[in-house]
Amino acid sequence: MQLRHDSLVVVADGRKALFLRNEGDGLHPNLVVEHAEERINPADRDQKSDGPGSMANVLRSPRSTVDEVDFHRLEEDRFAADIAATLKQRALANEFESLIVAAPPHTLGELRKHYHVEVANRLAGEIPKDLTGHPIPEIEKALTAA
Repeated sequence: MQLRHDSLVVVADGRKALFLRNEGDGLHPNLVVEHAEERINPADRDQKSDGPGSMANVLRSPRSTVDEVDFHRLEEDRFAADIAATLKQRALANEFESLIVAAPPHTLGELRKHYHVEVANRLAGEIPKDLTGHPIPEIEKALTAA
């Protein structure tokens, strides 16, 4: 994938996001961190106070468990929605013309649900991969290899 000069690159997962700007060209990217965010999101078991509920089943089964809410996943999805809102705000302010997003498949799916039309119009590419724990040179290599 060729990165245009001045492209905005967002590398995110369910709790971390890096907003990078390409100060290089398409063949030799030079990503510079503009902004970084991280949310504290404990494991689901640490956010619950008790076990799953249960209720009598009308089909004469003695008991059935009620589906549990995964609070950890809900917070990851909320974080993706917040990142999409930031992208909308920046797109409407004309802060970028070209956008590349790298995120794990689930996070990428959540981001897509919330993309504003102006963000979608500026989207140059997506990489369904978690690159948040990688140093900048490895992110640059992954982007040019995609």
